[in-house]
Parts: sequence; structure tokens; C-alpha cells
Amino acid sequence: MADNSQSNNRLSMTSTNTDDTSLNASAELSVKIDDLLNQLSNKFAGVSSEIFAKMDEMSRRLDNLEQNLQASNDRPGSRDGKSSPTKT
Repeated sequence: MADNSQSNNRLSMTSTNTDDTSLNASAELSVKIDDLLNQLSNKFAGVSSEIFAKMDEMSRRLDNLEQNLQASNDRPGSRDGKSSPTKT
């Protein structure tokens, strides 16, 4: 019976070591996943910021183009809102 209890004790210790290893692996995986999600979130925020900056720049350029077109149509040399043709 002493051999049987020692065998059970060894199995219990092996099981505990396996459980500890499994818990450590799970904790490491969780940390890695959290790190990856944070990296993806930061990249997404950066890309979103760049997209909004480019859209703002395009909006400013379109507003400028619209103002220039309106100014050219308002000049005295235009007729019916269109520029007069020029001869080359």
C-alpha cells in the first residue's frame, strides 16, 4: 500500500506541475494577445488619423478650386458664366 500511495502522490504532483504549466502558458498567451490587440488598435488609430487628415486636405483643395472657378466666372471677360474662348 505504501507503493500505491507514493504512486498516487507522484501522479498528483505531475498533474499539479502540468496544471501550473498550462496556467502559465494561458497567462502568456493572454498577455501576447492583449499586446497584439493594443498594437492593432494603435495602428488603426494612426491610419484613421492619416485618412482624416488627407480628407481635410482634399476638402480645403476643393474649396480653393471652387473659389477660383467662381472668381473666374465673375470676371468681366466671361459671358453667361462661362469664360470667353481665347485664340491661340
